Amino acid sequence: MPSSAFRDPSPRPLPAPLAPDAASLTSELGPYLKPEDIAQVEEAFCFSKAAHEGQFRRSGEPYIEHPVAVATILAQWHLDPQALIAALLHDVVEDTSITNAEIGEKFGKPVADLVDGVSKLDRIEFKTEAHAQAENFRKMLLAMARDVRVILIKLADRLHNMRTLGAMEPEKRQRIARETLEIYAPIANRLGLNSIYQELDDLAFRHLYPNRYRVLAKAVQAARGNRRELVGKVQEAIKDRLAHCKIEATVTGREKHLYSIYRKMQEKSLPFSEVFDIYGFRVIVKDVPTCYLALGSLHSLYKPIPGKFKDYIAIPKANGYQSLHSTLFGPFGTPIEVQIRTQDMHKIAEAGVASHWLYKTSDATLNEVQQKTHQWLQSLLEIQSESGDSVEFLEHIKVDLFPDEVYVFTPKGKIMALPKGATVIDFAYAVHTELGNRCVAARINHELMPLHAELRNGDQVEILTAADARPSPSWLSYVVTGKARAHIRHVLKTMHFEESAALGERLLEQALRLLEPGSHEVEEASWDRLLRDTGVKSRREILADIGLGKRLGIVVARHLLSLGEPAPGERRPLGSITIRGSEGIAVQFAKCCRPIPGDPIIGFVSKDQGLIIHTHDCPQIKQFRADPDKWLDVEWDPDTKKLFDVNIKIVVAHQRGVLATVASEIAEAGSSIDKINMEEEDGSAYATILFTIQVENRMHLARIMRSLRKIPEVVRLSRVKG
Repeated sequence: MPSSAFRDPSPRPLPAPLAPDAASLTSELGPYLKPEDIAQVEEAFCFSKAAHEGQFRRSGEPYIEHPVAVATILAQWHLDPQALIAALLHDVVEDTSITNAEIGEKFGKPVADLVDGVSKLDRIEFKTEAHAQAENFRKMLLAMARDVRVILIKLADRLHNMRTLGAMEPEKRQRIARETLEIYAPIANRLGLNSIYQELDDLAFRHLYPNRYRVLAKAVQAARGNRRELVGKVQEAIKDRLAHCKIEATVTGREKHLYSIYRKMQEKSLPFSEVFDIYGFRVIVKDVPTCYLALGSLHSLYKPIPGKFKDYIAIPKANGYQSLHSTLFGPFGTPIEVQIRTQDMHKIAEAGVASHWLYKTSDATLNEVQQKTHQWLQSLLEIQSESGDSVEFLEHIKVDLFPDEVYVFTPKGKIMALPKGATVIDFAYAVHTELGNRCVAARINHELMPLHAELRNGDQVEILTAADARPSPSWLSYVVTGKARAHIRHVLKTMHFEESAALGERLLEQALRLLEPGSHEVEEASWDRLLRDTGVKSRREILADIGLGKRLGIVVARHLLSLGEPAPGERRPLGSITIRGSEGIAVQFAKCCRPIPGDPIIGFVSKDQGLIIHTHDCPQIKQFRADPDKWLDVEWDPDTKKLFDVNIKIVVAHQRGVLATVASEIAEAGSSIDKINMEEEDGSAYATILFTIQVENRMHLARIMRSLRKIPEVVRLSRVKG
């Protein structure tokens, strides 16, 4: 959401407010910045204050209070002076006449780049608000891939806006809250910024579902009183048991945040009274071995619930989070969740990627967190390169932001983290793009499995490939990662383009033969002139446009031959195009009539879909007859190698085993069954079976139908078109 929506750019007739100062910010800077750095930040504050003079937020406060609040949040993470200066200036370019070049000149190029990464694209015209929003996110996420400070500034900006969202109109509150829940909170979670993630979730929940929030908050408040005694008792018992085992630890009780409770109620269809684990306990110890010792001692205190133990120390989450999680049967059978971690793990759990600035240390775990973050940010660049537009890019990113994960192993023992529901194809693309493009099957735990097999925690996965394999459009229905989806779509678009260009070349040759029967060679100068006149970059694009129905071959041929426009009423029939059946996705066979070799056929050039083949008697083609330029005469190649789907309808006497008899006869006739649907009425002596079978041509279909008519139980048999 544009942060400028939170302020009114025109001065309001308000009483002159007290001039805000930077005291809250400078008090945060003193402990970790040098005096000269603080002086730079104060200079940026004065610059921003002067630029925003006369501007007020919707709440009525001077606008400068917003950038100061954003910079203060970043200062709490100990971010460097460049990030703090960029935070103070992040709305200057959008909301005032100051340019990014001026910021670069005064505060340096790194600051200008950060401001540019956070700034929106308000000056560009977009078709819809969704396109504008998606393009803004794309710009921000790609800037973040180059410098993670961009998203830290943006998250701090969004956090302060959400804290002050009450001043907005209800409709805007809803839109901003939904955007926060769908994009910003998941990004904070993905980067390990746990406290920001939880606060954004709860603030968005409060504004998106105010009544649900109010009722749930009241219920938690009441439960807090009822369960306080239980929580105190459990906390003391945990401390005593750890002390008895001579384990030094800090034990704290914590309450689940409201949106987390609400989501659990939604996912498991539970009333609030059945959500017992709204309280959890955190045990912080000195090192990793002590984590496991503490776990053992707590399992001897309260029995663990089977299947409710997760070891995120051995296998960290994708954002670097580490802890032991175990759910135990507490007093009176109440489930309680315990998290056990070291102090360093706790720092990462709370600050995530910001821990790099907050805790200046050479700790290997922090370096690993940075590496994981870097890998994810690089995957954004990869998805961007494969995505067609900003809306598609945002769709892929949203898929990757939701954090439920499964952990699987490569044959060499490397751990791969994938989203819940990920399939073999997701795994293949996660390992390497080319492996994904060439995969045909997999061995999961040494058993042969199909590509759509869903992966589970602990699976060992080996991908099987073939040199001539390539992605199928059906893959898009069962992949869940943005990376896999983006790569598949990119390959399909490339295949579609190449096959459309090949079809377009045949259509253009046909048109050229019609206009100049003797020769259809076109001079280079004619192609150059066409490209210049149409503004298209290459000859292949023109041919692909013809194949996709975006341009008419006869019009392009006239342009190439400099024949000008046809005379009114002038129309000569084009010659026929030969259909081999192996043209790929540029030539489609209509599902309404399912033509097969031997059927009289006609071709319709459909925009963006290419050439669609119908039978001559297909009822659907009547509505398209009004546009004769889009119809082509087509004929079958006598030597087609492809198998074609055809529908047949069989009425049979209702007897035991008749379906097996019919299916066996179809197989004996050299055909495979793609689909079966059986319709029967209660008490009727007959049943209707609809088959989709694969045949080579009409003669093959005729042989199958002759064989089926010999079955005594078959009463009626027909081919179905439509």
